Amino acid sequence: MDLPLYWIALIAFGFINFFLVSASVLVYAERKVSGVMQNRPGPNRVGPFGFLQPFADVVKLVFKENIVPLSASPFVHTLAPWIMVTIAMTVPALLPFAHGVVVADLDVGLLVVLALTSISVYGVTLAGWSSNSKYSLLGGLRSSAQMISYELSMGLAALSVVLIAGSFNLTHIVEDQSGGLALLGWNVFRNPIGAILFIVTAFAETNRLPFDLPEAEQELVGGYHTEYSGIKFGMFFLAEYVNLFLASFVISTLFFGGYLVPFQPLLLQTFPSLDGSILLGFLQFGSLLLKASFFAFLFIWVRWTLPRFKYNQLMTLGWKYLLPIALVNALLVALGVAIFH
Repeated sequence: MDLPLYWIALIAFGFINFFLVSASVLVYAERKVSGVMQNRPGPNRVGPFGFLQPFADVVKLVFKENIVPLSASPFVHTLAPWIMVTIAMTVPALLPFAHGVVVADLDVGLLVVLALTSISVYGVTLAGWSSNSKYSLLGGLRSSAQMISYELSMGLAALSVVLIAGSFNLTHIVEDQSGGLALLGWNVFRNPIGAILFIVTAFAETNRLPFDLPEAEQELVGGYHTEYSGIKFGMFFLAEYVNLFLASFVISTLFFGGYLVPFQPLLLQTFPSLDGSILLGFLQFGSLLLKASFFAFLFIWVRWTLPRFKYNQLMTLGWKYLLPIALVNALLVALGVAIFH
């Protein structure tokens, strides 16, 4: 349905603030989960159960001194974190959070999402180069090589979804998964190899362990953001956790039914008045949020479970294993669609 312009602006404002707050909640969740896994309490001082600790960190970063190295390129050094945050805040406009609740419902929505997320590599690379530090430069170079390597496999995994749905429109991709009572029709059941490939490459694209080679504290101090402090460092920190949550939403949208509530067709048959109602919209948003929250927990769980790859292992996995598997999977899906669609 076509929403009035003021509704679109209100939805955009709401979701921008939602993702800003969600980044702080994810920081708290990561610290608490890591604390449980390491048998320690985690944050427990600021606010009830330490819940306000991430917000205290934000205040601290805002008031910290912003230091720019003398040999750095000031303009590019400032531009890099803005690129990261701008991209992170733009992608949610393309995601359908419920039926008809999407800021920009584009026919090529999936292509635009992949294009925008690929631009974030420029923020990391420029940050590494502009700092004029060998640690930052190595982190930026690692990031550019890593993201390019894994974007190929990610693109092929997304292509397999497009072949099944017959559309690049994200809403159409979600609605195409409504078969099997909006559960067995999920693409994870129709295209399990594509789902695994996309999830693995999402870890690499978001620079999360075991693919956090661009930061690699034990090797590169802090990687591409070594020379950043204050609010600029906070912007990188914010972009990382927003991208984590966005990756969880995209995984849910492409392979786990998106906003579709499990058994939704049966629910609408039982309660016909729900169809098109605001209550159904809230149920759909809640369904998507639960799915995305699970994958956000998966990102955190893996970080505190698996060790970091060596760089040669990272590139070997991307080029020698994931890319050929993604190519074969896309060809098999295309053949299956041509024969059985």
